[in-house]
Amino acid sequence: ALVLFMTIPGLSLFYAGLVRVKNVLSVLMQCFALTALMSVLWFVVGYTLAFGSSGVEQGPWIGDLGNLFLAKVTMNSMSGSIPETLFVMFQLTFAVITPALIVGGFAERMRFSAMLIFCSLWLVLVYAPICHWVWGGGWIAARWEPLDFAGGAVVHINSAVAGLVAALYLGKRFNHNGDIKAHNIPLTVFGATLLWFGWFGFNGGSQLAWGGDNTVAATTIVLLTNLSASAGAIGALLTTWIGYGKPDIVQTLNGALAGLVSITAGAANMEASGAFFAGLIGGILVVFSIEFIEKKLRIDDAIGASSVHGVVGVWGTIVIGLW
Repeated sequence: ALVLFMTIPGLSLFYAGLVRVKNVLSVLMQCFALTALMSVLWFVVGYTLAFGSSGVEQGPWIGDLGNLFLAKVTMNSMSGSIPETLFVMFQLTFAVITPALIVGGFAERMRFSAMLIFCSLWLVLVYAPICHWVWGGGWIAARWEPLDFAGGAVVHINSAVAGLVAALYLGKRFNHNGDIKAHNIPLTVFGATLLWFGWFGFNGGSQLAWGGDNTVAATTIVLLTNLSASAGAIGALLTTWIGYGKPDIVQTLNGALAGLVSITAGAANMEASGAFFAGLIGGILVVFSIEFIEKKLRIDDAIGASSVHGVVGVWGTIVIGLW
């Protein structure tokens, strides 16, 4: 429920505040409609492509089709130590938020119908296979046993690449009046706080178990998640204060999100000092990425998603090896 809360209303409001006033309802509708559509697609074909069905050896590229329409998911079937129905629902919330993250890359430039078709195809052809490769027993999992606890690669880097390519392909937003400015920063602040709150489910819930040592692990992950987010916010705040002469609220929000992204992949494999430095450096990196990389390359990423989820997502994967 916390992860679903990250998309509606968290991500919706975060995006809505950063676009022009004429596109606020469009962005809200996109996130809301994607939540419904991706949920149905996950039921029909997404889950079986990503995770297959129990009792069947999974191939390296895609899950078997035994769970089309959740055919083998019953009230009594289990996924590890939790009911499979719970596992399906939890993974569904990841399948919802990942395409929604892409919206930030091409915000204000794609027709609603095209967005629905694009995200539907992307879930089936990109997200589900990559999810299978890393989490569903596919070739990456079998060959390298990757440490991607809650989706640093599957969710963040994956969605950032898609959003960046879409933004480059569609080109810049057309504008008659000079710079395009966010219309409602308080709305974005509110959305960011909901994302921070929901991330406790995003990371903490990825333990996929409860009781005994699992309870300790999950609560430790929640603690590290909050620490990294706080360090990220401070890193971005200080960077903009030094660079601009005053702290910048939007970049501080991006810094907090960067801290959350920085800890996502390694949340189960790091200690407090690692979480702090991961978030702090992530917050600094996101400011430099938005201010220098995006602007120098003239990338019109309306929300800064390619920096927050892409550049920092890569950092969050690298940082596991450092701490």
